[in-house]
Amino acid sequence: MTTASDPSYPAHWEADVVLRDGGTARIRPITTEDAGRLVSFYEQVSDESKYYRFFAPYPRLSDRDVRRFTHHDYVDRVGLAATIGGEFIGTVRFDRIGPDGRPASAPADEAEVAFLVQDAHQGRGVASALLEHIGAVARERGIRRFAAEVLPANTRMIKVFTDVGYQQKRSFEDGSVHLTLDLEPTAESLAVQRAREQRAEARSVQRLLAPGSVAVIGASRSGAGVGATALRNLRDGGFRGHLYAVNEARAPGMEGDLLEGVRAYRALADVGAPVDLAVIAVPADRVPDAVAACGEHGVQGLVVLSAGYGESGPAGLARQRELVRQVRSYGMRLIGPNAFGVINTAPEVELNACLAPAPASARGPIGLFTQSGAIGIALLSALLRRGEGLSSFVSAGNRADVSGNDILQYWYEDEATDVALMYLETLGNPRKFTRLARRTAAVKPVVVALGGRHTPAGHVVPGTRLPEATVSELLRQAGVIRVDTVTELVDVGLLLAGQPLPAGPRVAILGNSESLGVLTYDACLTEGLRPLPPLDLTTAAGPADFRAALRAALASGDCDAVVVTAIPSVSDRRLADDLAQALREAVAEVPGKPVAVVHVELGDLVEALAAAAGDTPPASPPPPAEVPGGGPAHPLDGAGRIPAYPAAERAVKAVAEAVRYARWRRDNAETGQVPEYEDIDEAGAAAQLATLLTGVEEGAAPTL
Repeated sequence: MTTASDPSYPAHWEADVVLRDGGTARIRPITTEDAGRLVSFYEQVSDESKYYRFFAPYPRLSDRDVRRFTHHDYVDRVGLAATIGGEFIGTVRFDRIGPDGRPASAPADEAEVAFLVQDAHQGRGVASALLEHIGAVARERGIRRFAAEVLPANTRMIKVFTDVGYQQKRSFEDGSVHLTLDLEPTAESLAVQRAREQRAEARSVQRLLAPGSVAVIGASRSGAGVGATALRNLRDGGFRGHLYAVNEARAPGMEGDLLEGVRAYRALADVGAPVDLAVIAVPADRVPDAVAACGEHGVQGLVVLSAGYGESGPAGLARQRELVRQVRSYGMRLIGPNAFGVINTAPEVELNACLAPAPASARGPIGLFTQSGAIGIALLSALLRRGEGLSSFVSAGNRADVSGNDILQYWYEDEATDVALMYLETLGNPRKFTRLARRTAAVKPVVVALGGRHTPAGHVVPGTRLPEATVSELLRQAGVIRVDTVTELVDVGLLLAGQPLPAGPRVAILGNSESLGVLTYDACLTEGLRPLPPLDLTTAAGPADFRAALRAALASGDCDAVVVTAIPSVSDRRLADDLAQALREAVAEVPGKPVAVVHVELGDLVEALAAAAGDTPPASPPPPAEVPGGGPAHPLDGAGRIPAYPAAERAVKAVAEAVRYARWRRDNAETGQVPEYEDIDEAGAAAQLATLLTGVEEGAAPTL
C-alpha cells in the first residue's frame, strides 16, 4: 500500500494549477487512501461520460476496479487526480505497454493513457492540465509515447489530444479512434502549454479585479481599522457591483441593516447572493474560519489584508503556507496576505479595495504592481500628483499566491494597460518572470524597480538570490526597463504612458534658459544620447515662441525627441496655462516624437501640462504612428500628456530609457528559435552536473 506519507510517494508530482476559467485545482498522485474519493467521484459522473471512458455501460466501479485504480507502483502504472476541496474532479492514468499493446513485462517506452472528468467541471481545461502533467511524469519514467483509444463521438476528448501540440498519428480501428502521441516536447506543444497558462492565469487575475460582488469581512462598527477603511474606499470609489459588509460582532436579528451605508451581515452565509471577491481584514487566527466560509459560499478570490504571516517570523511563515493550502483547496486565488489592496479603474467596475488614504481612482494607462504597501502609497501619490492615472493596481504584500508573474499575464492582454510599472523585492521564479516580461515588453513597456538588492527583502516570499549582474543581464535581455529608484519608476512611466517611442537617440533641446539648456545637453551625453546644440529662446520668449520652436523641432528630420526647458519670467498662473496650451498644440500639430519638459520653479506648469490631452483637440487628425521595429503603435501616440520634470537629469534619464527600449523593440522584432540537437549526451551531462553540485555543497569551487 502506498500513502502520501510513504517514502516511495512522488510528492514532487504534486502541483497547483490554474484552470481555464481562472479557478484553481490541485493535481496529485492517487494513493491507496483514495478509494472512497474515487467511488464518490465516479458516482457523480454521467452515464454518457462513463460510456465514453469504458466503451460500454459501466454504472459503478467494482472492488477490483477500485483497487486497480488506487494501487500504483508510480513507474509502470501511474494515476493522477485533479482535486478541489480534497475531492476528485478528474483523473488520468497510464499503464506501460509492450509492442503488442499488452502490459509490458520488460521496460518499454509506450503507455496507454485514459481520462475521466466530472461533467460539472468539463470545459474548464481539467483534462488538458492533467494531460500536460501526466506527460511530464511519463517522460520522467522513460516513456516516450502515449497510446489512447477514443470513441469517435467523444469529440471533446479527441480535441484534448489533438490540441496538445505533440506530434501524433491517428487511425480508425475496430470502431474507435486510435491515437499515438510522441511526448517529446516540440515548439508547438510548448506554445500550447504557455498559451493555456497565459489564458488561465490572466483570467484568474481578471476575476479578482473585475468582481460582480464584494464582501468585506471584518469591517468594524466603530469605523476604525483596515476593514472599515477598505469598505469606505469601495463605497466612495463607486464600485459598480454589489457590496456587503460582514461583522461577526453584530447582534442577532440585525442582519441586513447598514454599516457605513452598506448592507451588513453577521456571517457570509447570511448573504443570500453570490460573492465573487472577499476582502478579509480579521486577526490572523480568525482568517482560517473566514477562508472556510468563503470556500463554502463559492467565493472566487480573496484579498487578505490581515498581517501576522511570513513577515512576522517562522511561525507566521508556517501559518502563511497553511493559508495558501487552504485557499487553493477551495479552488480560490489569493492576493496577500499582508496586502495593501487592489484597484481597477475600468468604468464598468470602479473597484477600490485598497487602503490608500486618498481617492486613487483616476483612470489612466498605467498598470502598477508592488509588494510593499508603503511603496504603493508613494507611487500612487506621485502618479496622481503629476496628473497620470491607473488602469489597475495590485499591492500583493507577501504575495503568497498571486505574484507579479500573474499580473504580467493579465496586463499582456489588457487593452486598458499601456505601460506596466513594477516594484519588486524578490524574483520568485526568475526564468518564468523573464519569459513573461519579454513577451509583454514586445507589445508594451515593462519598467521595474528592484528593492532589497543589497539587504534582505522586506516581504518574506522565498526568492532566488541571484548576483546583481545576473539579474541586470536577465532583465536587459528580456527588454525590461530597469530603474534604480521609485522616483525613476514614475519618471519613466510618465513619459512612456503619454508619449510615443523615439526612433533614435537624437535629442533637440530648446527653452528660455541658456544654462538649463547646457545642463540638459550634458545630461544627454552622460546617458549616451546625441543632443543637438541647445536653442536658446531667451527669457523674453512667450508661449507663441515656444510653440513655434517646438513645432519646428518636431517637424525636423534631424531629431528623434525634444526636451523643452522652462524657467519663470513672470510669476503668473496664466503664463503656465498659456505655455502648456502652446506646447500641447505643437505636439498635436506634429505628432510622432516624444516631448519632455524641464521646469524650474514652475509648479503651475506641471499642473497645466497634466490636464487631459482631450482638452486640446488637434488641429487635424494625426497620421497613424508606428512603433520603431514594427508592431502596433502606442495607443496614446501623439495624444498623451506631456510629462514635466523638476531636473534636467530626470527628464533626460526618462528619454534615454525610452530610446534604449525602442532599440530593443527594433532588434527583437523577430525572435529566434532554440536549436535542437540529436547528439546530446544527457546521461554524461547529468553526471558532470552531479559532480559539480557535489563539489559546491562541500564548499569547493566548481570547475569545468
